[in-house]
Parts: sequence; C-alpha cells; structure tokens
Amino acid sequence: MEPKELAKAVIKALDDKKGVDIRALAVGGLTIVADYFIVAGGTSDTHINALSEAVQDELAKLGIEPRHTEGRASGWVVLDYASVLVHIFGATEREYYNLERLFPDAAVLV
Repeated sequence: MEPKELAKAVIKALDDKKGVDIRALAVGGLTIVADYFIVAGGTSDTHINALSEAVQDELAKLGIEPRHTEGRASGWVVLDYASVLVHIFGATEREYYNLERLFPDAAVLV
C-alpha cells in the first residue's frame, strides 16, 4: 500500500473513533524518518487506547502490522508503520510536545 493510502486509512480509523484534532503532515521531503506524521488527540487514557486499537485493527484487516508500538500507559502512543508514524496524545502531552511545530513547512493532508 502506498504511504498516502496508508495515511488515509489511519485517518479514517481515527475519525471513526472520534479522534480529536487529527492532523496528517506530509513530511517525506523534510525528514527521512517517514512520509507522513499523523497526530491525533484522545480525551482520556481509555480513548487513546481505543484510538490506537482502532488503527491497528483497521490496518490488520489490510494485512498491515506496525513495526513497533510504544507508550500504552503514558498519554502518548506511537504506532510505527514505517512510512507512516501515528502519534496519539492526551491533551496535556499534545500541547507540551507540539509535534506540528517541528515541520512548519509540511503539507497538511488533513
């Protein structure tokens, strides 16, 4: 699956579970880490975990598994799908880390 299609599948899964302020940044030309950074918020630890599971379940249906996951109990979950990195934050953590500021020149998919 192409990175943009993968990013759209992630966005749909997050949106279906009511992810807060979903942003998809096209960072491929700005970093070698990934093609897309997707950032979303959750309203509680339970919501953050539900968002994470929704993304993993939806992509698993397509035969795509994350290379790595991190942060289940920290208020910031990262799902690494190689070309797409998914960051799901609690409100406090999202404001503090403000990943969007790292790539001010990134095109915004959503």
